[in-house]
Amino acid sequence: MCRNIRALHNFEPPATPDEVHAAALQYVRKVSGMQKPSVANAAAVDRAVAEVARVTQELLDALVTSAPPKDRAVEAAKARDRSRQRFAREAG
Repeated sequence: MCRNIRALHNFEPPATPDEVHAAALQYVRKVSGMQKPSVANAAAVDRAVAEVARVTQELLDALVTSAPPKDRAVEAAKARDRSRQRFAREAG
């Protein structure tokens, strides 16, 4: 999975439309192999991003879990710690 695409399910507060769109954009960029599409491909990429974002939101709305929602601040701190550890190993 692309590292820039983050899990969006079961967070408090729930994922925002901007977060869903950002994940869709990263997915389409990864699949298409284009960071910035040409003018000829821009409309197709924009449609794909919109459709992936719509379906992603439908998925998030439909998912159920008995686990308590994760706290965004706690999860962000864990991610920063993992990143520090990963880069400390690479530098050392």
